[in-house]
Amino acid sequence: PVLPGSMASPSSMAYIMSQKYVEGMPLYRQEQHLFRLGLDLSRQTMANWMIQGSERWLQFLYDRMHEHLLARDILHVDETTLQVLKEPGRPADSTSYMWLYRTGRLGPAIILYDYQTTRAGKHPRRFLTGFKGYLHVDGYAGYQGLPHITLVGCWAHARRKFDEALKALPADQQNAPVAAKEGLSFCNRLFAIERELQDLLPEERYQARQEQSRPVLDAFLAWLKYQGPKVLPKSAFGQAISYCRNQWDKLEAFLVDGRLDLDNNRAERSIKPFVIGRKNWLFSNTPRGAKASATIYSIIETAKENGLNPYTYLTYLFEKLPNVDVQDKNVLDGLLPWSDTLPLICRVHQ
Repeated sequence: PVLPGSMASPSSMAYIMSQKYVEGMPLYRQEQHLFRLGLDLSRQTMANWMIQGSERWLQFLYDRMHEHLLARDILHVDETTLQVLKEPGRPADSTSYMWLYRTGRLGPAIILYDYQTTRAGKHPRRFLTGFKGYLHVDGYAGYQGLPHITLVGCWAHARRKFDEALKALPADQQNAPVAAKEGLSFCNRLFAIERELQDLLPEERYQARQEQSRPVLDAFLAWLKYQGPKVLPKSAFGQAISYCRNQWDKLEAFLVDGRLDLDNNRAERSIKPFVIGRKNWLFSNTPRGAKASATIYSIIETAKENGLNPYTYLTYLFEKLPNVDVQDKNVLDGLLPWSDTLPLICRVHQ
């Protein structure tokens, strides 16, 4: 059985998880929905199923995915807020964080969430212990100083700064040839080049960037140095200039390897399902619940990115995991979302 002494079946466990973590339906709404169908299943029972299903079985897959993630040499990271009501020693309205780590453009996708009480830099330092390579980040200073890691900046953030500066101008100036529009144009040229290079091999993309992107970067940096002394530092335009100059070593880092991305949108897209779900269920009740949510989201989002149907995949996992040696890494590898030994029924549209 999935949970000894429980009436939870593989499919019912998978269904409730999918409804909450894929469809964004909170447990109290699932309780009402099931009651209308004639099933009296309390939200507390379902919450216990989520926690125990995560801790008893899915955690083994999560830990194995973490090992595979650390073996890569290109990752993306992002974080967002989370409210956990019953954290020891903290008020119920304290702000906690859900961190997101994921792989880059090559190889099977791995997406892992990590619940922590703060936004401190010690959390990525701990989670990424053993990782060596490139890390795509936003401008947050907490990523500085990570050992054996080269930070790669996000041009989407840089572009957004100039877009905000342009929108902050009076309406009659937004269509005029103002400096903020020049900064935005530099960013747009880089993104236009990337769109042309997206289907190239990494080596070809690297060479094309030296020929096409490097001149744009050189011209942009000269423009930033020219504009810097002329702007009010606290204005929206001044902040856009400062952001780019302060982040420049990270913003130009994408040039060193053709496998790197121009932005960190890959991480932002992967954290979005959690952000959307949070609007529905609002908070986690306990740290155990928050950690279980991180684990379940990790399994589901990795499954989705690898072309799996979350419900049928979770059902398969809860059928298999109680009947195999979960300490055997080879067994676990055969159950991971990118394994070619998974049955076709786990695939989308099968």
